[in-house]
Amino acid sequence: MKIRRLCVKDSDFSAQLDKLLAWESVSDKNVAAVVEEVLAAVRLRGDAALVEFSNRFDRRSVKTISELQIVSTQLQESLKKISTEQRHALEQAAVRIRAFHEKQRSDSWQYTEADGTVLGQRITPLDRVGIYVPGGKASYPSSVLMNAIPAKVAGVAEIIMVVPAPDGELSDMVLAAAAIAGVDSVFTVGGAQAIAALAFGTETVSKVDKIVGPGNIYVATAKRAVFGQVGLDMIAGPSEILIVCDGKTDPDWIAMDLFSQAEHDEQAQAILISHDNVFLDAVIASCEKLLPTLERAAIVKAAMENRAALIQVDSLEQAADLCNRIAPEHLELSIDEPEKFAENVRHAGAIFMGRYTPEALGDYCAGPNHVLPTSGTARFSSPLGVYDFQKRTSIIHASKQGAATLGKIASVLAHSEQLTAHARSAEYRIK
Repeated sequence: MKIRRLCVKDSDFSAQLDKLLAWESVSDKNVAAVVEEVLAAVRLRGDAALVEFSNRFDRRSVKTISELQIVSTQLQESLKKISTEQRHALEQAAVRIRAFHEKQRSDSWQYTEADGTVLGQRITPLDRVGIYVPGGKASYPSSVLMNAIPAKVAGVAEIIMVVPAPDGELSDMVLAAAAIAGVDSVFTVGGAQAIAALAFGTETVSKVDKIVGPGNIYVATAKRAVFGQVGLDMIAGPSEILIVCDGKTDPDWIAMDLFSQAEHDEQAQAILISHDNVFLDAVIASCEKLLPTLERAAIVKAAMENRAALIQVDSLEQAADLCNRIAPEHLELSIDEPEKFAENVRHAGAIFMGRYTPEALGDYCAGPNHVLPTSGTARFSSPLGVYDFQKRTSIIHASKQGAATLGKIASVLAHSEQLTAHARSAEYRIK
């Protein structure tokens, strides 16, 4: 396995890093053409198009939309089918995720000015949301919990889940997670057709207000295309991890932490930064040793050779600058004083601090959401949270005295913009 090695002292380091980080998840013209066809068909033909595309893309043999719908009794049956250990793990994770997200809930507020004018903000949940759960190369019950529970905490009235079931196969763990999280309806539909159904609605699938959840390039392209029809959480790229290590952590641990993201798919990105070149050598040796032990070794190897890198820096200060430049989805600080280092990190989806906090804990059960900004978007985006399922409405209630005061200000500004009706509307209230 050949893993890219970079050093900040290299004359072309900056160019090499830019090339490594470059990613555009929805740039393929062929993908865009397929997505455009699918969106138009679902918009025009509804359920019939969903049946057609599910048969074509997911190798199904269904005749009606009812065969793609999972009823609540089936969710409960899946909950009974999984092992006691699996159910306990899902329930424990759900409790922790719910407890964390309860603290994110915003409340309405208002205040009254001296003249009696009331100003404020009303917080209300979205009526209906759709959650996309990937179901291709792997199944993700954890994604069900991470997407549905914050919506429930926010007070969303209806949650519709879509999940592909290639060849008709669907994980009981995914359905059990849906039961635990309180998902209202489930359709075994994936890809662009699922996004279209949620965005436009069909005879059976209700139109939603917002779509959340990660997916492949077809899903990402479809999400971008329907933005404006519905709200979106983010356009997610491949999973990524950036680890900063001072060389004092077991190299096997670090190697496996890198692999934990590389095993998602061949385009996932794993980067390690250290000032200790000997330690970087040790991590490579650990990678070679541990790779054959993995079930998804071929995917890991491809990802590590395609988009991974080990970067040697001169100091931790230099490492912090690189963290902010990369703005990773997941940042592991496997160092002595992670809290101190983190003070200099401005851009990261989630920060995992200390040698005993692998990213995997965050993926499943720590509590914070694992739906995180990728591809450098942590510079301006945040993890999925309760706030994604709430909206804010401004409240303005002018008193008679307040209207007179505000009207004079508004009149001057409106006239300066040559908006006479605005000005006169305000002036009528000046007494």
